[in-house]
Amino acid sequence: MNGAELKQVLKSGGRVFGTMISVSRNPKWIPSMEGIGLDYVVIDTEHNYRSRGELGDFLTMFNTTGVVPIVRIPIPDSHYVTMAIDAGAQGVLAPYCETVEQVKEVVGAAKWRPLKGEAVRRVVDSGDHPSDATREYLENRNKNNIAIIGIESQAGVDNLENMIKVPGIDGIFVGPNDMSIQLGVPDMYDEEIYKTTVKKVIDISEANGVPALVHHQSPELSKYWIGQGARFVLHGTDRRAFIEGFKADFGQLRDHAESC
Repeated sequence: MNGAELKQVLKSGGRVFGTMISVSRNPKWIPSMEGIGLDYVVIDTEHNYRSRGELGDFLTMFNTTGVVPIVRIPIPDSHYVTMAIDAGAQGVLAPYCETVEQVKEVVGAAKWRPLKGEAVRRVVDSGDHPSDATREYLENRNKNNIAIIGIESQAGVDNLENMIKVPGIDGIFVGPNDMSIQLGVPDMYDEEIYKTTVKKVIDISEANGVPALVHHQSPELSKYWIGQGARFVLHGTDRRAFIEGFKADFGQLRDHAESC
């Protein structure tokens, strides 16, 4: 699968499944992720440090598989968008967006690179390209690029109806930790205010033809939000898989050893 194919699945009403890469450093293991049920990964550079060289190595290796690599950039800034895509990312997740201008900056860089400045602003605002040839060239050059907008605050929720009108958004991401803190119920994901707020994000997104991601760590919470309409499924992290896998295996081994 590539970015264009992933977007087509979502546009047709389907679901895609992915996880967050947070702690892994060596790209040699990446081919093993093919064939385990992943359509895409989000490589985190917001909360986890990676040099441009390290990120490039990860993206090069992922692009030899059928797993679509998306990069969570540190802030919603066009320079981070183009750095990720130039390194081989097939999309970006821009965290903590609250304004239409932030969204335009991210989408413009993801969908119309290498246009910059006034030229890209005209394209995003009015669809005014330098020529039809330029439009066709840029659409083809950026056809795999995915633009995901992060909604992680009440201000973002309140402005979502305006932000989602920007053409070119492929997904709306909810960050549960940041969102729950903003709502006054940190990590209390059963609280009604949290559930109501996230469901509002999903409903607004779907009403505008845009799928939503709600990134939770437990299968129970991820299943709940799939049931509530989240189709761009983002579940767990490599860190969680590492910990839970070893806990399960060594728990069984210790239990067996005690019974011998």
